[in-house]
Amino acid sequence: MTMGIASKSGQKKQGTQIDCFSCQHFYITYDPSFPYGCRAAGFKSRRLPAKEVHASSGMACLLFAEKDRTRR
Repeated sequence: MTMGIASKSGQKKQGTQIDCFSCQHFYITYDPSFPYGCRAAGFKSRRLPAKEVHASSGMACLLFAEKDRTRR
C-alpha cells in the first residue's frame, strides 16, 4: 500500500512516503523511550509518527503540513 503526501494545494502525491522530518508538527522528544512526537496528533512514539498512524489506521497521515523552509 502506498502512502501519499499532501501538497500545499491539498492534493496528495501517490507513491511517496510521508517524511515526518519535513512536517511542521514533528518534533524530537527528550524521552528515550518515545523519541518522536507529533504536535498535531498529540502523541509520542518509538516509530516515526507517520508510520505509527499508518500502522494503527491503515491510512496515510492526514495532518502532514510541509515546513516553510524559507524562514530562517
